[in-house]
Amino acid sequence: MNFNLAIKEPGAVGLAPRDEDELRRLEQAYCSHGDTVHYATQPPFFEFCEGSYLYDSRGTPFLDLQMWYSAVNFGYRNPRLNAAAHRQLDTLPQVASQYLHREKVELAALIAQDAERKFGLKGRVHFNVGGSQAIEDSLKLVRNYTGGKSLMFAFEGGYHGRTLGASAITSSYRYRRRYGHFSDRAHFVEFPYHFRGPKGMTKEEYGQLCVQKFARLFESEYNGLWDPKAGKSEFAAFYVEAIQGTGGYVVPPMNFFSDLKKVLDEHGILLVVDEIQMGVYRTGKMWAIEHFGVKPDVLVFGKAITNGLNPLSGIWAREELIHPDMFPPGSTHSTFASNPMGTAVALEAMKMLEEEDFGASVMEKGAYFLDGLKELQKLHPVVGDVDGLGLALRVEVCREDGYTPDKATLDWMCDEAMKGDLDAGGEKYGLVLDVGGYHKNVITLAPNLLITRREIDLALTLLDQLFARAASR
Repeated sequence: MNFNLAIKEPGAVGLAPRDEDELRRLEQAYCSHGDTVHYATQPPFFEFCEGSYLYDSRGTPFLDLQMWYSAVNFGYRNPRLNAAAHRQLDTLPQVASQYLHREKVELAALIAQDAERKFGLKGRVHFNVGGSQAIEDSLKLVRNYTGGKSLMFAFEGGYHGRTLGASAITSSYRYRRRYGHFSDRAHFVEFPYHFRGPKGMTKEEYGQLCVQKFARLFESEYNGLWDPKAGKSEFAAFYVEAIQGTGGYVVPPMNFFSDLKKVLDEHGILLVVDEIQMGVYRTGKMWAIEHFGVKPDVLVFGKAITNGLNPLSGIWAREELIHPDMFPPGSTHSTFASNPMGTAVALEAMKMLEEEDFGASVMEKGAYFLDGLKELQKLHPVVGDVDGLGLALRVEVCREDGYTPDKATLDWMCDEAMKGDLDAGGEKYGLVLDVGGYHKNVITLAPNLLITRREIDLALTLLDQLFARAASR
């Protein structure tokens, strides 16, 4: 077989570089589209990255406002975290998860001790590789603790992954449609999405209404969820995102989760918090649930814990659920769980977070960015709603009435932003945006947490141009 071997330099043999047209032909012929989004007709190729930017083959900078779906919270090629990866690569890059290494133990201790300070609960940490895999582990943990109960609550608009178990508690049917049901589908509950909620209600009133609707499910045995004679619920846990991610960065009222937790505690239902997208200071706190003053029973993390370098995910759980007698060796396993490359980078990230006041910095930058988005809202009728917490920000694109979702315009804007011809100070830029929301009409903004004010101003300038182009097309 001819692999098109070519001499790169004297004494070195490797694959000859291919031009982009040839790469696209090969991609169309040999790559599954199932493992990529592939929404655009021609997804772009990128060749370099640094800080808040991706660069194409022409050297055009693309300001990235989604940072690999909030996985690269500390910027592309972060020198400190990359150095940690290099150090581990030169010492202990591989070891089976049946053995121990220092970085795993120290990382688990840091996460568990941090949770104990914040929640007042002793717990343990269990590692895996990807977010969906950690969700699967949490489902096993919950089912095991509750005597095999397989029914879960989750929110409308919630997203927890695309493995068979995780998709069962994700509200979008399209993630399950082709594959049937591997496990019981969750009972989906209304989330207080205020912009699209009942008119005339404050955000707090709507949150209370949603809790009241949920509590009503336990008023009688004939509502199908509760046996008042035995004092038992048919459901094991409620899976929540403190701020909805794929659902459009929807921020609930601050009283919402404390009211919801009271109902759960009254009926012996566990609270599992998915922090895969919003954790690691995206919202100005290590875990987004901290803003709401409740204590989770299980917390799931991933993505930014390694800044998108070697994948690592995991769960923190209360001691009662995860101590070795309850969850013994072999309860669940992945070959690459607690891999030393991932744990080394995550440990360095945790140390970095302890040394600097990321909370204050993220909240200040987020408020500045949000103020700028509100100014754009005044200028452009296409902007129906803006909101956010920390550097998790949303822009809802609507029709002229300021309310009707306009997915087509946002799709056009995303393609337009990828042309790399937006102008700022005589320089050409591209803009990397992500789409979310119940109607796929929301720009979900998750910029680099180390983003500068100058870069925020640049983002606002480029968004302003993009909205103007959309209005005049």
